[in-house]
Amino acid sequence: MLAIIAILLLPELAMKVQPLKCTEEEALKIPQEWYQDGELLIGGLMSHIHYLFPEISFKRHPFEESVDLPFVITKFYQHILALVFAVKEINKYLHILPNITLGFHIYDSYSDALMTYRTTLDLLFKLHKIVPNYICGTINKIVGIIGGMSPETSIRMAEILQLFKIPQISYGSFQLVATDESRFPPFYRMAPDEALQYEGLVQLLLHFGWKWVGFIIADDKHGEHFIQTLEPMLSQNKICSEFTESVDRNFHFYELLEMVERTVSHAVVFTEKTANAVIIHGENIVFMWLASTLLVTKLFPMTTSDFSQEISTRKVWIAMAQNDFTLHSLQRAVDMQMFHGAISFSISKKELPGFQQYIQAVTPSGANQDGFVREVWKQAFGCSLSNNAVSEDEQCTGEERLDDLLASFFETSILSHSYSIYNAVYALAQALHAAHTIRTHQNIQKDRDQVKAKTIEAWQLHPFLQRISFNNNVGDEIKLNEDGTLKAGFDIVNLVTFPNSSYINIPVGEIDPQAPAGKFFLIHQNKIQWHHEFTQLPPLSLCNDPCPLGKIKNKIEGQKFCCYTCARCTEKMISRQIDMENCDRCPEDQFPNEAHDECIPKMLNYLSFEEPLGITLMSLSLLFSLVTALVFIIFIKQQDTPLVKANNRNLTYLLLLSLLLCFLCSLQFIGQPNKATCLLRQTTFGIIFSIAISSILAKTIIVVIAFLASKPGSLFHKWVGQKLAYSIIWFSSFIQIVICTVWLSTSPPFPDLDMETLLGEIIVECHEGSITMFYCVLGYMGFLAFLSSIVAFLARKLPDSFNEAKFITFSMLVFCSVWLTFVPTYLSTKGKYMVAVEIFSILSSSGGLLGCIFTPKIYIIILRPELNTREHLVHKKL
Repeated sequence: MLAIIAILLLPELAMKVQPLKCTEEEALKIPQEWYQDGELLIGGLMSHIHYLFPEISFKRHPFEESVDLPFVITKFYQHILALVFAVKEINKYLHILPNITLGFHIYDSYSDALMTYRTTLDLLFKLHKIVPNYICGTINKIVGIIGGMSPETSIRMAEILQLFKIPQISYGSFQLVATDESRFPPFYRMAPDEALQYEGLVQLLLHFGWKWVGFIIADDKHGEHFIQTLEPMLSQNKICSEFTESVDRNFHFYELLEMVERTVSHAVVFTEKTANAVIIHGENIVFMWLASTLLVTKLFPMTTSDFSQEISTRKVWIAMAQNDFTLHSLQRAVDMQMFHGAISFSISKKELPGFQQYIQAVTPSGANQDGFVREVWKQAFGCSLSNNAVSEDEQCTGEERLDDLLASFFETSILSHSYSIYNAVYALAQALHAAHTIRTHQNIQKDRDQVKAKTIEAWQLHPFLQRISFNNNVGDEIKLNEDGTLKAGFDIVNLVTFPNSSYINIPVGEIDPQAPAGKFFLIHQNKIQWHHEFTQLPPLSLCNDPCPLGKIKNKIEGQKFCCYTCARCTEKMISRQIDMENCDRCPEDQFPNEAHDECIPKMLNYLSFEEPLGITLMSLSLLFSLVTALVFIIFIKQQDTPLVKANNRNLTYLLLLSLLLCFLCSLQFIGQPNKATCLLRQTTFGIIFSIAISSILAKTIIVVIAFLASKPGSLFHKWVGQKLAYSIIWFSSFIQIVICTVWLSTSPPFPDLDMETLLGEIIVECHEGSITMFYCVLGYMGFLAFLSSIVAFLARKLPDSFNEAKFITFSMLVFCSVWLTFVPTYLSTKGKYMVAVEIFSILSSSGGLLGCIFTPKIYIIILRPELNTREHLVHKKL
C-alpha cells in the first residue's frame, strides 16, 4: 500500500524539485579543439596531448579543479594536419563530393578516460557550443569519427559510438584482447592485421638468429596480451625471452625524484641483462620511459660507484608499429644516437603530393581556428606566444618553421599513422560518394527529385565502408578485410641517427601478405646500419655463444632451453652447422674428421704388397720358399747318400714340398681379398700343412715300427714299408680334406667390408663364414702336431742312427708354441694386422719345421760331408 502511495506522489514531488542550471562559465572546458564548419563533418579524436587531470573530489565544482600544464607530443601534431589536409583536398576535388563541403571537428583524447568520453559526446552533440545538447534528434552533422590511436581510446569511443551506429575508423596498430572483441562490434581500422606484424617479428628474429630477447611493454592488459600471444610463437621457433619490463602508463616524466627511484629498479636491463635484441611494444609512453631511463642512468650514479659507466646502450631496439621514436619537450637532453640502428615496423606509406609544403606553411598566426598549434609551438620551440611580460620563456618570433625541428619532435615527411588518417578521411568520403550515387540512381528510377548526400545518415555508411575499395592519390589500394582491418602490410625501417640527435628512417624490408609464397618477409640486410658499439655484424643476441661446428647443444637443467653448453660429437658423428641439436651419423664408408664437422672417405684397410709390412712378409715368404727349394735341390742331389736314404727320402721330399707350398700359401693372405683368395687361402694352407705334419707323423711311426720289427720274432715286420707311411699321410690328410669340404659347402669364406671396427678405415677382409669350421681346421692341425709329439717322445730312446725324434719333438714344440700364441693374438688384432699375425704364424711354424728337422742334415751334407757315411750313421751320433 505504501508503495502505491509513493508511486502516486512521485509526479508531484518531481514538480517541486528545482532544476539545476549549468551555465557556460561553469562547464568543464575542453582545452584544445579545431572546428571548421561544413555541410557534413568528419570528427577526429587524436592522442598527442597528455594532461594530468586531478581525481574528482566531489568537494568542489569540476570546473574549479586545477589542471596541470599539458605535455605535448609535438610530433603527433602531424596527425591533425593530415586530417585537415585530406578534408581540404577532398573539397578541392569536386568529382568526389560535388556540391558538398566537408568540415571537421577535432579533439584530443588526452589519454584520459573521462576526457575521451567527454570529447566523443561533444563530437556528436555539441553543435560547436560549450554546453552539449543531449536531446534526441539533435545529433550533429558527423558522418564518421577517426580515432583513436590506442586500444583503450578506441574502445572508449566505441562504447558511445556503437549506440548511435556512427562509423569509427581507428588509425592505430594494435590488437584487441578477446574480452574487448566480445564486448564491442568491430570498428574499422586503417591499419593492417596485427597478427602479420607478430609473424614478421618472428621472421626477423629468425633471420638474424636472435634467440635471446627482452621485452619492454606497457603495464596493462594489452601488454600482457602481447606477451601471451607472442611467447608461444617464439617457443615454437626456439626463441626465449630473458626479461619483460613493464612500464607504468602513468609514469610522471616531470617528477625527477620519482624517475630516479624507478630507474634504479629497471637499470638491470642495461647492466645485467645479456639480450641484445629488445622488443618495444605499447604506446609511445613506453619509448619515452625508455629514453628517460637511459638519460637518468647516464646522468646520475645509481649506487656508490658510478653506475653510468656500467650502462650499455648496445642494443638492437625493435619497435612495433604502434611505437614511434618520439620525445617530449622535457627530453631534449636525450641523445638519440643511443638508438642508432634500431629496427621498427611501420604501416606501409607513401609521401603525399603537397603535404610537406602544407606543413611548412603552418604558423600560429595563420591558423586562427587551430586550437592546438599554440601549445605545440610553445613546447616544440621552447618559446612563448603570450604577450604577458611575466613569462619566463623567450618570445616566439613567428618565423620558426616546423621543418627545422629534430625528427624526434616533428617530421615533415608523412608518418605512418598520419598516412592512415589521410586514408581514413578518403574512405569516409568514398563511402559518402557511393551512398550518394546509389541514392541518386534510386531517385531517378522513381522519377523523384535528387536528394543531396547530406540527407544520408551516418549509420547508412556501414555497408559501403565494409566493401570500400579505392586507390588513393599515390596509387595505393585501400581495401578492408572482412574483419575491418586494412588489407595491406608493414614496412621494416632502420633508424639512422646523426651527431645532432636528428635521425632518418631508412626502409630495409617489408611484410607483404599478398606476396608470392616465400616472399611474405623480405629484408635487405646490406642496407641496415647497426649500433656503433657492436663488434660483430650483424650482432648476436644469444644466451651463450653458439656451439661451433663439430659440437651440439647440451641443455642446462633448470634454465631456459636457449641456454646451454656445448658438447663434442661422439665418434662416427658430426655436426655441419652451428647450434645443432643432434649430431649426424656419417655414412658407413665415411668417418668424421678431427673437428667432427665433416665426413671424409674411409681408407681401405688390408695388407697390400706395396706397404712395408706386406713387403716384409712377402720377402720372408719368398726367402723361406727359396731356402726350402734349395734344401729340396740338395736332397735330390744327395739322394743316394746314406743320410738322405736313412731318413726315408720319399717322405722327406713330400715334407719339403709341403713346406714349400706352405710358404707360398702365405702369399694368398697379402693383397686385397677377393672371392677366390677367400675360398682358397685357409683351406689350402690347412690341407698342405696337414700333409706336412702327416709326413712327420709317418716318418716317426715308420722309425718306431722299423726299430720294433728289427727284434727277433716281432710281429711288426709286416708293417715295415712305404705302404704304411703313405696310408698314414693319406688318411690324416683326408680327414682335413673332409673338414675343408664341409666348410666350403656349408658356410664358405667370403670377402667382407668391416665398417665399424676401426675408426676411419674400412677393413677389407675375408669373413671366415663359419668360425667353428675355421677352428676345426686349426684344431685338427694341432691334433696331428700333438700326436707327432707323443710318438716322437716315445721314440726318444731309439738308437741315434735311426732317430729324428728329438728334432721332430722340438719342431712340434715350436709349432704348438706358435699356434697357441696365435689364437689370442689373432682375436685381439683387427684388420691387416690380424692377417699379418696369421702369415707370421704360418711362416714361423713352417720355418720351425724346416729349421729343426733339416738344419742338422744340411750341416752334415754341406759342411761335414765326411760324416755322411753309413759307418758313421751306424756307430756314431750325428
